[in-house]
Amino acid sequence: MTQRRPQGTAVLAAVMIGATAVATAACTANEKPARDRNPKQQGENGQEGSRDGNRDHPVSAPSAAGGAHGAPRPFTLVASGDVLPHSSIISRANADAGGDGYDFEPMLKGAKPVVSKADLAICHMETVYGENGDYTGYPSFKSPPQIADALKATGYDSCSTASNHTLDDGAAGVYRTLRALDKAGVKHAGSGRTAEEGRSPAWLRAGGAKVAQLAYTYDTNDNPLPEGKPWTVNLMERERIIEDARAARKAGADVVVVSVHWGTEWQDEPDDRQLSLGKELTESRTRDRPDIDLVLGTHAHVPQAYEKVNKTWVIYGMGDQIAGDMINDEDANDPRGNQGTIGRFTFDPPAAPGGRWEVKKAEFIPTWFDTGTGRVTNLNTALARGADVADIRDRIRRVVLSRGAGKDGLKMGK
Repeated sequence: MTQRRPQGTAVLAAVMIGATAVATAACTANEKPARDRNPKQQGENGQEGSRDGNRDHPVSAPSAAGGAHGAPRPFTLVASGDVLPHSSIISRANADAGGDGYDFEPMLKGAKPVVSKADLAICHMETVYGENGDYTGYPSFKSPPQIADALKATGYDSCSTASNHTLDDGAAGVYRTLRALDKAGVKHAGSGRTAEEGRSPAWLRAGGAKVAQLAYTYDTNDNPLPEGKPWTVNLMERERIIEDARAARKAGADVVVVSVHWGTEWQDEPDDRQLSLGKELTESRTRDRPDIDLVLGTHAHVPQAYEKVNKTWVIYGMGDQIAGDMINDEDANDPRGNQGTIGRFTFDPPAAPGGRWEVKKAEFIPTWFDTGTGRVTNLNTALARGADVADIRDRIRRVVLSRGAGKDGLKMGK
């Protein structure tokens, strides 16, 4: 069995006064750490100055219709859970590449029809990237950078990169990761190579709207922030998030999306900190307009509820999109660790200048990562093909709707 280590609290205590502790931070898979240890640009060795792939300049004040060029129109945004390449996942990608390199595209093929059809698609890249064959799984992850190309090919436009594993390889790991995402054409939020990048959102466009994605993590597994570079990863703190959201709105954002790596691992229900912070973020307003339009949660490794809080949708946890066979807090294999959801939201333009882009349709798509085949599975599509996955789909549906989201219009999509 893989040994788990207690969740780090040193960094969290410095930025979250009174925050409740969450259970564990190991992101454990059913594999031994010993196996994980076997396999020219500025910023590579921990220096500043790599290209910022998130720039969307010039960004001016919000337009009268809430958008940029042409008449605004509805757009769809999808978001999915943790991409967590344990060493078994790395081995699968190597096999899918025919033993030469790493190909993650086949793993994500089952999600591509949903992701690629959306106007905007957001993932959560939980791990940092290694280089030159130095790739590891649990407990300190360094993933092959080829996964960035697979995310782009699947249809993802941006990824949150703030997690408890962001500092697994210090600042150098962050630089390699962001450089690979930039090269693949995937924007990112939550970590940075410079102070400006660390504080800036990922700027996206859809339906004539300027969309800002911000991202934060509850902790870094006791890995200290690089000396003199507190902006390397964004830590979760209410005042900071609201301040950043307001700054993004002032810089031209019509829609502000906040990705948060939070919660208690292996707990289906959102914990007290998730509930309280979700309420605080969604009730924050400037001139009667919400500062945040959507909250996307990751980290728990199991699907958690969706809920409309203060007229704003909150996903407490989307579960894992890609992960190896998972071991829970009781050192038992837990199939919930390979279950997830994709959230899909359709935003309507504001009825009046300066108004809010409203979510007119909210959906969730239940997913499952089949570790036997190494593939993401859309459970509704698989069920339609006769696969015996109804029990998994229905369990996910019960959890997602457990806080009354059905009464607010949330539907299960395909």
